[in-house]
Amino acid sequence: MRVHVVSDVHGTADALAQAGGGDMLICLGDMLLFLDYADPGQGIYAELYGESYTREYIALRTAKRFDEARALTMRLMTSVNGSAGAGPGSMREAAQAIIRRQYKEMFDALPSPAYLTYGNVDLPELWAESLKPGHQVIDGGRVVVGGFSFGLAGAGLLSPYRTPNEIPESAFAAKLDAIIANGPVDVLCTHIPPAVPELLFDTVARRLETGSVSLLELIKREQPRYALFGHVHQPLARRVRIGRTECINVGHFRATRTPFVLDV
Repeated sequence: MRVHVVSDVHGTADALAQAGGGDMLICLGDMLLFLDYADPGQGIYAELYGESYTREYIALRTAKRFDEARALTMRLMTSVNGSAGAGPGSMREAAQAIIRRQYKEMFDALPSPAYLTYGNVDLPELWAESLKPGHQVIDGGRVVVGGFSFGLAGAGLLSPYRTPNEIPESAFAAKLDAIIANGPVDVLCTHIPPAVPELLFDTVARRLETGSVSLLELIKREQPRYALFGHVHQPLARRVRIGRTECINVGHFRATRTPFVLDV
């Protein structure tokens, strides 16, 4: 069976529409594009506040000056006028409208059938509005296709970046436990990697992203054939073997525009 897997789609609807073609498609989340570090003129922040602000915001986050970045956003939210109105409430409403538009574009483009879980920049409560027939969301569960079992668990872990869909390690561990409650799976699919340094270090951003200790422990204990994930856009290592398990970063789809192909 040929499986196509994408992660970190970040607004790339045109390429997503061409990502099918295998026996099944799995999407590991991060559908939205809030910020494009390579092109600050793209994304939700640029649409709301303009490219100049987005460049300043990206510079602060890159320098790990997170409190200053959040303060900058709050100042803009209370000062911007125009079609979005003024004040934090109206700016949040404008952001929600853009998010809903992006999700509609993404799910309209997403081939069917597809199995999906959430990324750390996703808003799970808004997915139901845009899902199409043949799109199945799995978060702490499993599906059996062609005799192979696939477990999926979404979200990111708590981090200094405070992205929209971050949860404690204990909550993520509970999702993993739910996946294996009825036995092992052949392929374990998550948005975030296990806590292995070479899988977590982003060579362009020059920082360690947050990975899951619980996921690493489960891999060591259960030894699925594959563990697939995304989240880290330019990892030091894309593949690491842990026992019999091949741990694979499926790639930054916005950059590659090509699904990872797994033959099982």
